[in-house]
Amino acid sequence: MRKFLFAAGAVAAAIVLSAPARVVAETPADTLVIADKIDDIVSLDPAESFEFSGNDMLNNVYDTLVELDPENLGPLVPGLAESWSLADDGVTYTFKIREDAKFHSGNPVTAEDAAWSLQRAVILDKTPSFILTQFGFTAENVAEKITVSGEYELTIVTDKPYAPSFFYNCLTAVVASVVDKDTAMGHEADGDMGYGWLKTNTAGSGAYSLRAFKPQDSYILEANADYWRGAPALKRVFLRHVPEPATQRLLLEKGDVDLARKLTPVDIEGLEGNADVKVDDTVRGRIMYVALSQKVEPLNNPKVIEAFKYLIDYDGMASTFLKGQYKKHQAFLPEGFLGALTETPYSLDIEKAKGLLAEAGVGEFEVTIFVRNDQDRLEMAQAFQNTLAQAGITADLRTGTGKEILGEYRARKHDIYLGAWGPDYPDPHTNADTFARNPDNSDEGANTGILAWRNAWPATEVNDMTNAAVLEKDTAKREQMYLEIQRLHQTSSPFAPMFQLIEQVAMRSNVSGFNPGGSIHSAFYWKTTKE
Repeated sequence: MRKFLFAAGAVAAAIVLSAPARVVAETPADTLVIADKIDDIVSLDPAESFEFSGNDMLNNVYDTLVELDPENLGPLVPGLAESWSLADDGVTYTFKIREDAKFHSGNPVTAEDAAWSLQRAVILDKTPSFILTQFGFTAENVAEKITVSGEYELTIVTDKPYAPSFFYNCLTAVVASVVDKDTAMGHEADGDMGYGWLKTNTAGSGAYSLRAFKPQDSYILEANADYWRGAPALKRVFLRHVPEPATQRLLLEKGDVDLARKLTPVDIEGLEGNADVKVDDTVRGRIMYVALSQKVEPLNNPKVIEAFKYLIDYDGMASTFLKGQYKKHQAFLPEGFLGALTETPYSLDIEKAKGLLAEAGVGEFEVTIFVRNDQDRLEMAQAFQNTLAQAGITADLRTGTGKEILGEYRARKHDIYLGAWGPDYPDPHTNADTFARNPDNSDEGANTGILAWRNAWPATEVNDMTNAAVLEKDTAKREQMYLEIQRLHQTSSPFAPMFQLIEQVAMRSNVSGFNPGGSIHSAFYWKTTKE
């Protein structure tokens, strides 16, 4: 332990900001040092974690039954379940748990741990629990629906015969992580199933174990030498919260960090010609979009909706202040997902928009754009504000913190919302379920997690199609169904998807194998190497 603390201290010292004139040593050869923004971490409990940074960490600390291969994202591969099968009834799934996996505590991973972990996530009912409860699991029935059928065999019964790929994809989500039951219950307090302790501690079986965590500051992961896949190449991951992109760039150039994950296009451009640094571009799943409330006149007029889609300067923004970090994308499924639509029928056309507004019988009017106080979003909103003005529409900006703006958006108190949406699991239903389905459009329905409901759009054209697509077992047919849903959504919905995120990860030239997760998952540290 003394040796570990010395090494961790050396890493920390290497990244501390001090006088620019100091002599800087390279990062330790056995340690990956990352500069990132991690102030979004709310909890380390996989039953509760729903933020990007927390999920990045937990993806390397925990395992799930079914997983994704960081070297070939897409096809599902065995995780803690070495095999699985579906009965002829279409609802009964059986998982064979591998017998060579151990938790960081040394306890063996069993079917009891897997069943308890899934049951626990449903019972605690935290934010990401819907990923599991959408299969009909409730706190009252989950013990009967998710059962142990052998020491290393797990049985799960869903309420409907969903597309098997949909169910398996959901099991790759962090909320489906398998937790060490004995360790967690050893810290139980007042029947919380270890929740209080797991908010700041971990009990997984993954490639790395948590050795230190300081909220909004840093965390240190140590390699699991007994990992069932084999020990990671790097013994340690040290991640430091560095919110300023310019500081991240300086640390990277000086060799104080191996990776910088939040650089601006200007910073990326400034790294050109530096032989010690390279930049990898990865298309991520986050979609930037504009949404028009259908409770507000005249935004609920179909011609006005169409006009707004021609009043966004997609190409202009993507080629200037968003250059390299966002790409034009006009469908609700991100590129990389089954059935993602890549057609982009809209572009800035002021005259066409004016004509559509005239057809709608709408003259000059005023609206408010609700947008989070974030640099990229504010610049997008200001560009949108400018093009709206060219068509005679006056737009005010209502800015605030993410919590403030989201609160008003979820309460359906907005006119126009400009924001982002990221997938929760690697299946097309994750976005179709929120953009193209609305089972109850009434105010009393209060489906705050459904974007169609937030914008008071009943989704009449695509609601039934979305419900059918999630049940389709033929993957090729299912893909075509999502393409059709998106084409209808493009033309009929009050949503205008604009861009898909491109993450530009800057790293030292000796770093290889880091994968931020593509468009469908979280970051993988355990395949990273340093030469």
